[in-house]
Amino acid sequence: MIQDIYPSVFYNEYTDTSPEKDSYIIIFRDESVLVKDELCFPKYCEFKKISEPVYMFSIDKTAYFLSEDTTDIPEGFSFIPILQARRIKLSTNKNAFALYDAYHLYKWYKSSKYCGNCGEKTVHDKTERAMYCPSCKEKIYPRINPAVIVGVINGDKLLLTKYKTGYAHNALVAGFTEFGETLEQTVEREVMEETGIKVKNIRYYKSQPWGIALDILVGFFCEADGNDKITMDDSELKQADWIKREDIVLQPNEYSLTNEMMKMFKEGKIK
Repeated sequence: MIQDIYPSVFYNEYTDTSPEKDSYIIIFRDESVLVKDELCFPKYCEFKKISEPVYMFSIDKTAYFLSEDTTDIPEGFSFIPILQARRIKLSTNKNAFALYDAYHLYKWYKSSKYCGNCGEKTVHDKTERAMYCPSCKEKIYPRINPAVIVGVINGDKLLLTKYKTGYAHNALVAGFTEFGETLEQTVEREVMEETGIKVKNIRYYKSQPWGIALDILVGFFCEADGNDKITMDDSELKQADWIKREDIVLQPNEYSLTNEMMKMFKEGKIK
């Protein structure tokens, strides 16, 4: 999956520090990112001048910073849509994972420039990753949305879906956890809402950070309970079918928890 960058190591501990010459600077402009070649980010030394880069994280010994300064674009770099960047074939997940995490922080910083409590402008906290309001002393921490990915099993078949708009490849039932709801209740509700299927034997599989949507994805497998007739929510989906193991068509890359879950079932590793 996208976070599987071994032997590299991801460090997300916050520190109030400045970039070194080989530090990467990631710059977004709306829904585009500044890159060249196969998702290569500019280094700090490639800029003539850049203002207020903010430390995000490190991979191995290399630090990654976020900046909103688009006045000095290094030669050879240009802005490309993030959706296009996601489709680039990479020899390693490292830069893709960095992009997803950077985008997560970019969207959070952008929405946290002003205090939701009093409306005053916030500043970066010096001791932890938070935005701080000097006026009312409120602290705002990164927003992470919990969501479930659900592999519903019916004998030797898996319930596959396709979204009505957006992502075109096979997917699993998925959805966000609502207020006051457990993850298991989210699984039951989302499967019922999207396909009309009642489920049982809900069991946790694995989780995945998914920064492009500010999510933490939590994967579950479960079984159809009783009637397996699908009643599809056509406002959200364009397809929902029971597919035999051998007929499952996987997604074109191995970034997602969804694809790994489909692959595990297809290969008979999940019963």
